Amino acid sequence: MRKIIILILSFLCIIYISNNSKESENIIPDSAIRFRVIANSNTIYDQNIKIQIRNIIQNKLLELTSDKNNIEEVRNTIKEHQKELYDIINNKLVELKYDKGFDITYGYNFFPKKEYKGLEYREGYYESLVITLGEGEGDNFWCVLFPPLCLLEVEEDSASNVEYKFFVKELIDKYFNN
Repeated sequence: MRKIIILILSFLCIIYISNNSKESENIIPDSAIRFRVIANSNTIYDQNIKIQIRNIIQNKLLELTSDKNNIEEVRNTIKEHQKELYDIINNKLVELKYDKGFDITYGYNFFPKKEYKGLEYREGYYESLVITLGEGEGDNFWCVLFPPLCLLEVEEDSASNVEYKFFVKELIDKYFNN
């Protein structure tokens, strides 16, 4: 009887998880800070500029926030270093002879609806650091700065070393393979 009850509960858990897993995959926490770089246009030149700015600022942001444990510390760090970030961008654009200007804002900025890897992210205003290059009419890069989800894609290549375990399977194995 005990095994039947466990089997029924396991089955119900599997149904519940499969029905809700798609919805829970695309949820970014409410207490998140996004990072976005918008290119001037979709020309190869402008997209290349966007990537260079993204790389240099993302590295700086990771350096500044890697030891921060909560959103308030990250907010304060971004605010304290916004002038430094501006200077880094400006210096890089001067070096690249890019003369279309840029803007950097921190606060609640609009993000359009986005589909990424089969998941849909709602449009809306989100706490974020946004860098707009030139007219800002090109494709953009964005990620979640806090919690530091920007690092997940970098580590995605090494995901083959990850071992996945499922609670329900372990439960079934425990009681039915004895």
